[in-house]
Amino acid sequence: MSDLFAAASTPVITVSELNARARMLIERGMPLGWVAGEISNFTRAASGHCYFTLKDADAQVRCAMFRSRAQLLDWAPGNGMQVEVRAVATVYEARGEFQLTVETLRRAGLGALYEAFERLKQKLAAEGLFAAERKRPLPSFARAIGIVTSVQAAALRDVLTTLRRRMPSIPIIVYPTPVQGVDAAGRIAEALAVAGRRNEVDVLVLCRGGGSIEDLWSFNEEVVARAVVASPIPVVTGVGHETDFTIVDFVSDARAPTPTAAAELVSPDGPALRQRLARTVAGLSALWVRSLERRMQRLDHAQRRLRHPGERLAHQRLQLAQWHARLGRAWRQQGDARRWRVLEFRSRVRAARPDPQQQAARVNRLAERMRALVVLRLERSQQRLTRGANALAHLDPRAVLQRGYGIVRTADGRIVRDANALHPGDALDVTLAQGGAAVTVTDVRKD
Repeated sequence: MSDLFAAASTPVITVSELNARARMLIERGMPLGWVAGEISNFTRAASGHCYFTLKDADAQVRCAMFRSRAQLLDWAPGNGMQVEVRAVATVYEARGEFQLTVETLRRAGLGALYEAFERLKQKLAAEGLFAAERKRPLPSFARAIGIVTSVQAAALRDVLTTLRRRMPSIPIIVYPTPVQGVDAAGRIAEALAVAGRRNEVDVLVLCRGGGSIEDLWSFNEEVVARAVVASPIPVVTGVGHETDFTIVDFVSDARAPTPTAAAELVSPDGPALRQRLARTVAGLSALWVRSLERRMQRLDHAQRRLRHPGERLAHQRLQLAQWHARLGRAWRQQGDARRWRVLEFRSRVRAARPDPQQQAARVNRLAERMRALVVLRLERSQQRLTRGANALAHLDPRAVLQRGYGIVRTADGRIVRDANALHPGDALDVTLAQGGAAVTVTDVRKD
């Protein structure tokens, strides 16, 4: 009875009050600290806030990083990254969810999934499976389209709706396969192989809707990538959302951002084709009408030009007479022109014939001019010779000797210019204007 009264006296609180008390207890009992884990399901809201799951092998926790903190990061967080977050443990009261409010974020290494993704990507790229030259063109008008996906997937409904809207006449063949789970990768590869063996479609669409990196991991398996490469049919991938990239996106012949976009990529636009066909038919009709009108006009002209054969013969006889007259006039004109040319040639030959008397007189005149020039040239040469002889006479040392000077030489023939070079008893040779003498030095006078 006392327990009943005690229970009745305990106050009743609301859910909001309960969550508020829990938040206060958790925030007081767990101060700001560092937590390590792997990012999963990362999203960035339009407001700039970031939301993701931080997990390890045994547990996970929701995290929120608000814009004021997220904009301070100099790198872009992503799924599969191993990080360390400095956060406050709290409760999101509106939902009663335990979460971490992240103050800062730093990288602690690549996550296992992301690491495997990068290894396989580098391996296949080194083999040339991502090369653009290897990719095949998609058919412009596929006779049949194949879809490789799960029959329960919402992506299948989106693809079928898009194909029905764009071109409902194209047959669709679905190759069902799980797109998520333990054995999904092998099943997807098997479905691609089956489609290739049957060879009943012109293009394949490999698709599934969005999800976390774990949900899409089947499309990052090597067996699926090699099945896409080995497919004899061109493969278009539409996996996840526009920001999701998987290994099959790199090896496929074409990548679409969404399953709906993949359906649009492999199917022609029916309404647009019908409009184009209508414009083409209208253009052909207009061309046919104009061509018919031109032919009718040509027929009218041909009818006006059509004449009786007798009239045509008479016209031809008249033309023949005119041509005969023109030919006669042309013949006579050519004969007159030839005669005039002969007369002109004769007169030119007479004018060019040489006159012996004129040539002889010209030769005589040239000879007289030649003799006069020779005499004039000889006189001028004689004058230059005389002037040169006079100039040389002034420079002749013998003329100096005529004025009483002499040339003194030593016994070895050297000319003596300085008395300092002489000594008493030296033998000298003196050259005079007329003859010379051998002398001996008896005295030297030094000036």
